[in-house]
Amino acid sequence: MAKNKFNKNWIHDHVNDPFVKQAQKEGYRARAVYKLKEIDEAEKLIKPGQIIVDLGCTPGSWSQYVRNKLAGQAGGGINGTIIGLDILPMEPIADVHFIQGDFREDSVLAQLEELVIGRKVDLVLSDMAPNLSGVAVADAARVEHIIDLALDFALAHLKPSGALLVKCFNGTGYNEILEKFRHEFKTVVSKKPKASRDKSSEIFLLGKTLKNPA
Repeated sequence: MAKNKFNKNWIHDHVNDPFVKQAQKEGYRARAVYKLKEIDEAEKLIKPGQIIVDLGCTPGSWSQYVRNKLAGQAGGGINGTIIGLDILPMEPIADVHFIQGDFREDSVLAQLEELVIGRKVDLVLSDMAPNLSGVAVADAARVEHIIDLALDFALAHLKPSGALLVKCFNGTGYNEILEKFRHEFKTVVSKKPKASRDKSSEIFLLGKTLKNPA
C-alpha cells in the first residue's frame, strides 16, 4: 500500500513539475537538461569548436542541449564534436555520434579514438548514477565507483584546460570524492541546480583545468 502511495505521489509531482512541462514544450527528452543548462550558463562550459563527451547519455537530453549550443553553422551542422556513450540504446540525435557499450572496454574506447582522431577532449559530462539500494554505505560505494570511472576517463582524454562535470550525492563518501577532484583539478566547484529536486541529495561536481595533465 505504501509503495502504491509513493508511486502516486511521484507521478503527481512529475506531471505537475514545471521542468517536466518545459522539457516537453521545448522538445527535450528529460527534465535533467535544465540542470546542465543552469551550470553551463553560470560556468560557460560549452563553446563552439569543442570536443564534448557525454557519458551515460541515454535518453539524450544533455546531448540535445550540447548540440543546440554548438549549432548555428551556415547550411546546418554544428561547430564541434559531440560523442555520447551509454550501455543502453539511445534514439539518434542529429550531429551526435553515439557509441553503445561500456566505456571501460577496449572496443568502445577504440570507437571513441576513431572519432577524436588523436585530439584531446574539452569537456566530459556525466549524469550517470547507479541503481541505489537505500543502504547508505553500499550506495556511497556505488556512487564513488561510477565517479571514479568518469574521473579515470577524463584524466585519460581531457586536454590540460579541460573540464569534468559529474553527478554526485551529498552524503556518505562525498568528502572523499571532493578530495579526489581537488587532487586532480585546479578549480573545483559544487553545484545544486534549481532543477534538482529539493528532496534529492543530488549535487554536481565540476573540475576545471588539470593539475597534472598526461
